Amino acid sequence: MKRWLGKAETTLGNHSDRLNAINIFPVADGDTGTNLYLTVRAAAHAAAGTAPSGTAASAELQNDVGAVLARAGQAAMEQARGNSGTLFAVFLCAAAEPLAGHPRLSAPLLAAALNRAQLRAWSALSDPVPGTMLSVMEAAARAAAAVDSGHDGDDSNHTLGLALDAAVDAAVAAVVRTEDQLAVLHTAHVVDAGGVGMLLILDCLRSAVLGEELQDELLDGLHGYDVQDPHIHAGMPRDEGVEVMCTIELSPLDAATMRQRLDEMGDSVIMSQVGGAADASGRYRWRVHVHVLDAAPAVALIRSLGEPSDMSVSELAVPRDSDLPDPDGHER
Repeated sequence: MKRWLGKAETTLGNHSDRLNAINIFPVADGDTGTNLYLTVRAAAHAAAGTAPSGTAASAELQNDVGAVLARAGQAAMEQARGNSGTLFAVFLCAAAEPLAGHPRLSAPLLAAALNRAQLRAWSALSDPVPGTMLSVMEAAARAAAAVDSGHDGDDSNHTLGLALDAAVDAAVAAVVRTEDQLAVLHTAHVVDAGGVGMLLILDCLRSAVLGEELQDELLDGLHGYDVQDPHIHAGMPRDEGVEVMCTIELSPLDAATMRQRLDEMGDSVIMSQVGGAADASGRYRWRVHVHVLDAAPAVALIRSLGEPSDMSVSELAVPRDSDLPDPDGHER
């Protein structure tokens, strides 16, 4: 698991520019690759025992696949960036749950983890949309489950390899389908950036578990995914508004209220629990993400329901060349 996340960190770092170049959904802000990389990096460092606290992982943690991923998932959730990063953090936290207490991965556990993860990711969004990384997660989970079912729950390494192969193959097919599932992607003749990022992450898992090289040929023929291509998002209409993110402790009722109110204010609402246990007052820790035209009402709502931490507000509009100063210091 540590090797997987470390490999995913390196791979997403290498591919972040190309992912950014085709990032036009849900907003053309050209940062999906960066957001995924930074979120996966947080997970990888936590899994390796180099979280900000600097504490070394215990022997018990080292021998528990679920505990390692839970630690990584919580770090990813706390430091998640953007839609894609937040959904990956949700995916990782959920995948850890069926693996708790197990010292090794198997096909039945992989199938259970992928299924739990894709269901949680779909449910974290108020308005989930097919043709995104959600569809790639779902396809991979279904493929792993089919292998597990076809081999009657066999937990051998051979069957695990078959399940990983099937999951990655299904992810490739799901990425190709994204172009025709979303009108904006079809018009731009590109596949979904988040979907490609999820494919890379899954291939890193396969590579780490099986001790094989990454399958670079998986990316051949994906429309728009070419380092020579221009940054497609730069030609898209400007996206007005901001992205607001924070972590906050809420009761279940306040969490439901916040989701409803944020749905009314904006879109791309993602809310997911950070950790599973409630505090003494019955509140849970949540990671919150929303796109709104104006940050002030959303921030006021958040503060009215609790004390947020790690609050960030960032512009959705992509800087264009015309926004940059010329050599004389005048805006072009």
